[in-house]
Parts: sequence; C-alpha cells; structure tokens
Amino acid sequence: MKEISKLIFELGMLKRVKRSGWWIAAVKDPESVAEHSFRVAAIAYILAKLEKENAEKICSAAVFHDCLETRLTDVNKIMARYIDTKEAKERITKDQMANLPIQIDFVLTEKEKLILKDADLLEMFFQAKEYVEIGYKECADWINESEKRLTTKSAKEILKEMKNMNSCEWWKGLKKLE
Repeated sequence: MKEISKLIFELGMLKRVKRSGWWIAAVKDPESVAEHSFRVAAIAYILAKLEKENAEKICSAAVFHDCLETRLTDVNKIMARYIDTKEAKERITKDQMANLPIQIDFVLTEKEKLILKDADLLEMFFQAKEYVEIGYKECADWINESEKRLTTKSAKEILKEMKNMNSCEWWKGLKKLE
C-alpha cells in the first residue's frame, strides 16, 4: 500500500503542472494537467459510447494518459520540436508502475487508441474556444491547425457543433427566475 500511496501523492502533482502550450498564446494561468485529464476522461467516455466501444476501459485509460507529466511536465509542440520524448515517456511510465502490487496497464485496440486521441484533441479544442471567448484570440490556431487530426465520426460531429456555439450556452435558460 505504500507504493500505491506514493503514486497517489505523485498524481497530485498534476494539479500543479500547467498545460504549457497555452503560454505561447499568452494565456497567463492555463488549466492544469489534472483539469485537462478530467475532461479528456469524460469526453473519452462519451466518444466511446457513441463509437460503440468499451467506454469504461477507454475512460480509465484517459484518466492515466498524462500521468507521466508529473516527471516530465507538459511538453508542448514547440518544445517537442527540440526534445525527443518517446523514450523518456516509456521509461517514466515503466518506472511509475514498476513497484505497484497491482497492474495498472491499458492495452488498447487501435480503434480505442484513436478514440482516446480524439478525446484528448477535443478537450484541447473546447479549451481553446473558451480561451478565445475570454480574449486569447491566438488560441483559435489550436483548433484551425489540428482539427484535421480527428479520426472518429463522432469527434468530428462534436467539433462541428462546438464551433457554432458559445461556451456559455449550456447554462442559458437554467436560471430560476421567480
């Protein structure tokens, strides 16, 4: 239980690791990796259901998809141009899980991997739209440059709908006025 407890404390670091790519667009205080991962997991669950795949498995994988960032931080696309992180990511994941008394491993099919990747991208698109709407206009580039990377029909349909909405639209009409 000690190794599990250590991992849980380590995962708490994700609440303090900021998503670094947004700094390029001058976002002063971007969301944390933990905040990002929560919405990725929710989107992954929804996409998996829409694509008729194992939602619980893909959602669980999404919860852990950025855990290695406790040790590597959030390497954005500009950083990645200069740093090959593939080996580091594999080593970190192996090290993080090595001493656990249980196996935390997500072997995903190719379709499941595509759903998880689409969930990760969709979360970024939703976050970009929210930032654009509060004045960070450069964040629109995150959507425009990456939307072609979506692969599932459901993700493409969600993105199309999202682009035509305002991020505050969800609560319109919910106020109880007496």
